[in-house]
Amino acid sequence: MTSAFDFEYTTLEGERVALSRYRGKQLLLVNVASRCGFTPQYTGLERLWQDHRERGLVVIGFPCNQFGAQEPGDAAQIRTFCSLDYPVTFPLSARIEVNGPRADPLWQWLSTQKRGLLGSARIKWNFTKFLLDRQGQVQSRFAPTTTPDQLRRRLD
Repeated sequence: MTSAFDFEYTTLEGERVALSRYRGKQLLLVNVASRCGFTPQYTGLERLWQDHRERGLVVIGFPCNQFGAQEPGDAAQIRTFCSLDYPVTFPLSARIEVNGPRADPLWQWLSTQKRGLLGSARIKWNFTKFLLDRQGQVQSRFAPTTTPDQLRRRLD
C-alpha cells in the first residue's frame, strides 16, 4: 500500500468506507476508548473537527479495547457514549485492534510509516494519533499525552 487512500474502514454502523473518499483532505486518525484517562480528549478532538473541517480536516476515531479493556462496549454502547457523555460528530469506526495478528490493516500500515518512541512500531496506548497530509501520507505520530489543542499548529 502506498497511501492511506488504499485502505477502507468499517463505520460504527457497519458501512464500509474507502479512505479515498477523503482524498485531498488532511486526516487525523486516533485510536479511542471510553474508559481511559485520556477519554476527555474526545472534547478537544471534536473541537478540532468543528474548527477545521471546512478547511479540509477529517477526524476519525477508531475504538480499541486492547489497552486495559477500556473500550468493552458493542457498537450501540460506543455510539451512546459518544452521543451523551462526549458528544462527537466526527466519524467513528467499528471497534478494531491496532496491534498483533488481528490488527486492522490500516493501523498496521500507519504504525510502520511513523514509528513511536525508540523506533517502536507498536501502538502503546489509547489516543495515539496519526496526522496525514492531503496525499494520504503520514506526516506525524503523536503520543496519547499530546492533546488535540497541541495539534492545532500542525494543521494546514
